[in-house]
Amino acid sequence: MTTRIPSTSRRIIETVIVLLLLLGLMYALYDVLKIFFGVFTFAIIFSVSFSKLYERCCKWMGGRRKLVAVLYSIVLIALVALPFGYAVSTVNERLKEAGEWITAARENGIPDLPVWITNVPFAGKDIAAFWKELQLRPREMAGIYERQIMQAIHQIVTTGVGVLGMALQVVLGIIVSAIFLVSGEQLMRPVRATMTHMFGDKDGYALLAATAQAVKGVSIGVMGTALIAAAVSWIGFIIAGVPIALALAAVVYFLVVIQVGPLWVWVPVVIWMAVQGHTGWAVFLAIYGAGVLVMDGVLKPILIAKSGKLPFLVLFLGVIGGMVAWGFTGMFKGAIILAVFYTIFNSWLEKTKFYAPKD
Repeated sequence: MTTRIPSTSRRIIETVIVLLLLLGLMYALYDVLKIFFGVFTFAIIFSVSFSKLYERCCKWMGGRRKLVAVLYSIVLIALVALPFGYAVSTVNERLKEAGEWITAARENGIPDLPVWITNVPFAGKDIAAFWKELQLRPREMAGIYERQIMQAIHQIVTTGVGVLGMALQVVLGIIVSAIFLVSGEQLMRPVRATMTHMFGDKDGYALLAATAQAVKGVSIGVMGTALIAAAVSWIGFIIAGVPIALALAAVVYFLVVIQVGPLWVWVPVVIWMAVQGHTGWAVFLAIYGAGVLVMDGVLKPILIAKSGKLPFLVLFLGVIGGMVAWGFTGMFKGAIILAVFYTIFNSWLEKTKFYAPKD
């Protein structure tokens, strides 16, 4: 005697099997494409941020979209490659100097520390004591701190590989963004169709607009502020005659981008200038650095507010939370996630208010 499965139960089983197959397929697709997520993230950032400028350039060039895309890629890659090349050459020079110093130390012994290092507040005496021990017992001290030295070397190598990987992702993202910009409306048509099919015409377009506003807000507010802070800092360092001014300005840019702020560069520079005996320049740099700090705090919300209709708090929380969760690109991911959530939540509130029963 055979028992038949009811049609309703059979349909449920078939639906569950199909859903499991789809989930497995989506996981496999994610596993294949996850290596490209960073590239696509940068591609979306660049294409959304430069879309209006690209369209204007296309009009100036008589509609030659591919030519403008090629020029756009060359200019942006050059802007990325120049500071990266400068950083690599600077590190290379410092490594050569370190090698020469080690060779000289083997032949002539470890030299004395410069006076300004021993006079550094709080840490100067400890550094001088450690250096004295290193001069008296170099091999024993090297053995004691061998683990820390190896960890520091490993950290430097890992950081260098990470920076190289990030630079490669940015370059590939620029190239892909050029393809996105050339495609233009043709590329966005299936995206709009998918969003409107899932959420309706109004909400679908609202979510796309929120995503674009989030990317523009972070690009203009965060990265624009970082660029201005770095340029202003570089001018101040040049005026005061601070060595490696360009490298310090690059560090300021990085710290402002990751929301740490320029204070971690300016305070050591001011202390170093004071220890060197240049009290007047130290006072100048302290006032100038305070101005850069105020500018960082004031300019960022102004630029974000002008980039779209999204509240500053929504984008700011997205930037901080996303950066903690996913690193540099997480700033954009977090801002997009919060912007989309904010848009969906507001849409739900409007519908709730609209469909609420009247008294």
